[in-house]
Amino acid sequence: MSSPRILVIDDEADLRELLEITLLKMGLDVDSAETLTQARTFLAQRDYALVLTDMRLPDGLGIELVHEITASARPIPIAVITAFGSADNAVTALKAGAFDYLSKPVRVEQLRQVVHSALRIDKADTLATSAAAPLLRLVGESAAMQDVRAQIVRLARSMAPVAITGESGSGKELAARDIHSQSARAGKAFVAVNCGAIPEALMEAEFFGYRKGAFTGAAEDRDGFFQAASGGTLMLDEVADLPLAMQVKLLRAIQERRVRKVGATAEEPVDVRLISATHQNLADWVEQGKFRQDLYYRLNVIELRLPPLRERRDDVGLLAGVILQRLAGTDAVTVLSPEALVALQGCTFPGNVRELENILERAMAFASDNVIEVADLALRQPLPVLVAEPLAEAAAIVTPVDEARAAKLPDALPESLPDHLDDVEREIIRRALARTHFNRTQAAELLGISFRQLRYRMQRLEIHGPE
Repeated sequence: MSSPRILVIDDEADLRELLEITLLKMGLDVDSAETLTQARTFLAQRDYALVLTDMRLPDGLGIELVHEITASARPIPIAVITAFGSADNAVTALKAGAFDYLSKPVRVEQLRQVVHSALRIDKADTLATSAAAPLLRLVGESAAMQDVRAQIVRLARSMAPVAITGESGSGKELAARDIHSQSARAGKAFVAVNCGAIPEALMEAEFFGYRKGAFTGAAEDRDGFFQAASGGTLMLDEVADLPLAMQVKLLRAIQERRVRKVGATAEEPVDVRLISATHQNLADWVEQGKFRQDLYYRLNVIELRLPPLRERRDDVGLLAGVILQRLAGTDAVTVLSPEALVALQGCTFPGNVRELENILERAMAFASDNVIEVADLALRQPLPVLVAEPLAEAAAIVTPVDEARAAKLPDALPESLPDHLDDVEREIIRRALARTHFNRTQAAELLGISFRQLRYRMQRLEIHGPE
């Protein structure tokens, strides 16, 4: 069996020779070209596992080749070589479809990482011709979801950082896992990190690791998230929550592809594919000075937007079926009545798929004969439109009890009665929790409801425990 073949394109003889020697020592076959014209001739004659091209060539720019190969019938992984400090060129190439990039002066270890990643892609493509691709976790047959899945398959072939945007509960982590599982890194680790859940004082140690004795409590060497995701994918969830000091360190790790453990004197190379996610508008945060612009451009090379559930109502039935089957486990599966499905499809779902799952989990507890009816969903219905009555008729039906209650009402009516009632309920629950020092069992007894009812209300009203 012949060795994989690499095409090197560079007009600098010394660098071209260094690349050739390194690749030959790795057991690979190499073809070399000095110009775009020569490179096109090679590409027309044979297939390559990877193309390495300089950005500036005597007869054109390497970005031209990136566009040509990306648009070809069988895209070949192509990595560009950029001059030192030309971060913008690297981002431009990645946006155009480049698989990865190398910065001058080219480090041998980084070159090997890029080659190994490309060879894994070539192997994955070969396997894909004889076996079905793994199923994606994101469920839905709407046009919006079909477009998202098509983007995921394309993104899986690249090493470019991906920024996943979407509302809370829309499935950003599932999308990141799908990108990882479809990529050549599927056999390596997928590490998801919630940036908002890590204390600022521990962030550097958690991300980059630490040496024994680096600080009080560091009893042994420990790897960080970057090392744990080596060869795989690192997802930075809620990346907008990163403090500015940590953003600087993260930017360096992305640019240099090297990290230094806390307490260490030397840096070590890391090979991770970065995926970030947030429900915030990072562009606005950049304008407000809350997020570094250079880090934003590094993370947001390719953006994947997940549509909210209200934009794909046709998927509600399919999603509900999958969720109910998972919630049932080994028990009989609960199903939705036709009327309940119509009611769900009419919801706006501000909490998206996560809210749908919460509604169905609650409804299963009230459903009889494993069939969920509209009443079991306990959906908040819009207020009915009332027809104004003559004042005399309205006054005639007011009882003394009604007058006593009306005297306690505020003069100004709320703009939204459901929101006003939620505010009242939220305040009462918070008082009960404060009185019981956040003992939810005692608070439920104090309010005369079950612990399960209190937990549901806390989730719906977004009441969280003390920090």
